[in-house]
Amino acid sequence: MPEVRPPTPGRPYVLITPQPGESATDLGADAVLAQYRIHGAILFRGFDFDLPAFRAFTETFCSSSVFNESPDRLLLDDEHNIQSVNAGTDPFPLHPELSREPWKPDVCFFCCLNPPREAGETTLCDGVAIVDALPSAVRDGFASRRLMYIQPAWPELLAYWLGTATPTAAQLARPPAHCPYRFFTVNGRIVRAFSRPALHRPMFSDRLAFGNFLLFSRYYLGRPGFPAFDDGERVPDAWMEAVKAASDALTVAVPWCKGDLVMLDNTRFMHGRNAIVDADGRLIASYFGYLKGAPANPEEPPNPPWRGADFRPPRPKVPPGASMSV
Repeated sequence: MPEVRPPTPGRPYVLITPQPGESATDLGADAVLAQYRIHGAILFRGFDFDLPAFRAFTETFCSSSVFNESPDRLLLDDEHNIQSVNAGTDPFPLHPELSREPWKPDVCFFCCLNPPREAGETTLCDGVAIVDALPSAVRDGFASRRLMYIQPAWPELLAYWLGTATPTAAQLARPPAHCPYRFFTVNGRIVRAFSRPALHRPMFSDRLAFGNFLLFSRYYLGRPGFPAFDDGERVPDAWMEAVKAASDALTVAVPWCKGDLVMLDNTRFMHGRNAIVDADGRLIASYFGYLKGAPANPEEPPNPPWRGADFRPPRPKVPPGASMSV
């Protein structure tokens, strides 16, 4: 039976390693899910996952997946929405995958097909621990607010959700029930918007977590107004500095070994990466999925299309995360 080591101080993830001759399936899906529900992050090391084994492992847990349309990703398995991570070398701030869209995945899987020669570690941080570490005034301030994500729309997106690339005002005001956006016009341009709590409860926890696009948008994209609070107010700099200080102190790096697999609760944990000093051959596969039998998310529309089948939203005509000032 593979060895299961629970999280320890400085290692917020479960570490699962095999005995000689064992595979990850020897642990059993129910045992893996039990650890996932409690701890939210698992590193499988020593099982030597390759792309077919990675695909089979993700399909054990997920009913569907989403394609990530952000740039600089290789498509490794077109049929199953398996892509590489971003192929650049920049460090990335913490973020839940696709939190800038209303179809944020339940779970992220990352598999190291070829590690970088130097640095390039993936970083992890528990959003529940961030909330616990925040000053009470900041924590209480976030807890009472919602974030609004406002981004441009384009004809193909309008056609996908509204059935027409040139909707009337009435069609913009009454999107179909399965559509996750509200639409309105700003300075003559149609924009799409959705909101989420600034602090939320993860899928398998009753405790509040910090898990949104704020850190990535502010500290990498340089867009301090995206997302904003739902009344249009920008998140105060002092609050973001408190979040960054708390998350920096709690973030841990996972150095990649060939064949490693990380399973991450995307509703609880955020991830990022350290700068890649030597990216020669670095290849990390990613799969962003929706769990089988997942509890209903009251923030999602009824019968959301991303939970019914593998999902490929319309490709954006503007950089993902581009915002509109209102």
